[in-house]
Amino acid sequence: MSDLNGVSVFVEAADAGGFSAAAERLNLSRSAVGKTVAKLEQRLGVRLFHRTTRTQSLTDEGQLFYENCLRALSEIRAGEALLESGKQEIQGRLRLSMPVHFGRQCIMPLLSELLRTHPRLEFDLNFSDRNVDLVEDGFDLAIRTGPLRSEPDLMTRKIVDQRMTVCASPAYLEANGTPETIDDLMSHQAILYRRSGQPHAWSFPGKGTQVRTVTPPSRLRLDDLTSIADAAASGFGIAWLPCWLVRNAIASGSLVRILTDTPALSYGTYVVWPKTQYMPSKLRLLIDTLVARLPPMME
Repeated sequence: MSDLNGVSVFVEAADAGGFSAAAERLNLSRSAVGKTVAKLEQRLGVRLFHRTTRTQSLTDEGQLFYENCLRALSEIRAGEALLESGKQEIQGRLRLSMPVHFGRQCIMPLLSELLRTHPRLEFDLNFSDRNVDLVEDGFDLAIRTGPLRSEPDLMTRKIVDQRMTVCASPAYLEANGTPETIDDLMSHQAILYRRSGQPHAWSFPGKGTQVRTVTPPSRLRLDDLTSIADAAASGFGIAWLPCWLVRNAIASGSLVRILTDTPALSYGTYVVWPKTQYMPSKLRLLIDTLVARLPPMME
């Protein structure tokens, strides 16, 4: 049990971004958090955090361990919630807001399972790509992608990374050749995502924390991701899309991943909810289910 406590303190420190913030959340001293993490590092034989006098950040080994610990703890909590539901059935309504395409394809199947398992659970769902005001609009939880601004009235938890991929149809590649580098994209036709009147550039990890962006030539610009995938499968050009969106098309062969030796950009995806002293069991079950079940769907 002490090993599990050490893991939970480590996860809290990673979520909070440092030992001091984790200590405040856990009602412990900063030194107690640091000693717990140090004992865990000693037991594992690896360094989990880079440490300076003011900040702590995860090492590569720490990031890998964190992602696995997060899933394991969520499975445990989901299991506890399921056992608890046998004593006191999880019930009530949850109002959720989520991005349109991600919500439909990835979140809805998991919500459907929860509805079947818990007959007295209710969901009111809002599919929108805008960031709602949770408190003012009366939402219990929202799903957001990308960097988050600090909002003191909200709690935040990372649920998954969405990885991007570059893809095209076999027919397009046969007719136009296969790009082998990011620079090669500028000699091809792209299908671009347009939002607020401007096409989105394609982003790739650069050196260090830098991000390299390119906007290939395009004759076709759309504001719907599914339509972009369909147009790419029809041979109209190359697309840059989330892996989860094109997973089935790639499995069927209608789309082919390209630039597979080039590092792919990942977007952090988070759940946010209004800060409260007590988290209802229905909300805990939902969050833990998302953390445990979403990662395998992202490849």
